[in-house]
Amino acid sequence: MKIIVCIKQVPATSEVEVDPENGTLKRLGSQTKTNPYDLFALETALRLKEQAGGTVTVVTMGPPQAEQMMKDAYSMGADDAVILSDKKFAGSDVLATSYTLAQGIHALGGYDLIICGRQTTDGDTAQIGPAIAEHLGIPHTAWVSEICYVSEKTISVRQDLFSITQVSSMNYPCLITVDKDIFVPRLPSYRLKKATADRPVRYLSFDDMPDKDLTRYGLVGSPTTVERIFAPPGAEKQVYIAGDAAQKSRQLYDLLRKKKYLI
Repeated sequence: MKIIVCIKQVPATSEVEVDPENGTLKRLGSQTKTNPYDLFALETALRLKEQAGGTVTVVTMGPPQAEQMMKDAYSMGADDAVILSDKKFAGSDVLATSYTLAQGIHALGGYDLIICGRQTTDGDTAQIGPAIAEHLGIPHTAWVSEICYVSEKTISVRQDLFSITQVSSMNYPCLITVDKDIFVPRLPSYRLKKATADRPVRYLSFDDMPDKDLTRYGLVGSPTTVERIFAPPGAEKQVYIAGDAAQKSRQLYDLLRKKKYLI
């Protein structure tokens, strides 16, 4: 089984800079980490590989600094890693990002299963996985909470759909997005880290994409833009009230009236 896992670097802190001209996050130079939801996707792929055999390839779109994230994927058990990196990809929204990833996956050749995390912590759209499947013209199932059955030709999964659960079966090739806690992600292995230290990370640029229509990539290919990104207002500081029961009650009453919770 040939499995592809889409992963992404996300800010490791809430203190991020925004480009005032196009409203996109300034990712270069900022602290990053692997999107937590993507770790569940990678763990799912590794378990399927252990069960059914095959290979696991991790794919991301981003700057060269994503290479460390890909090295970490090697130390967890991934077999191959590919970064889609080109200035023409910068500023992509969901549509352009999913199209670029779909084109990159298409350039890699055949595959059986694509696994994505449910969403990313910086965008929270939960749309990239299904959008990739639509671009590739393959069936997909989102919000997967359990792998029920895997065979040479099909996969059966359970979806958590808020008030109901549903079991779906699909033929390969197909795509799933997995929910958190489907499996507990394993820790990177020191042994694998040493064994894969010299394993290269492959790069694909715009020139490697099968479709070279520039209007499908980056800011030009993005029909949506972010008007404003801002940090939420900080929570109020805790207030400590001293004294006996009567004094505390009075102070609490006065505080609530001052904040107009009481009249």
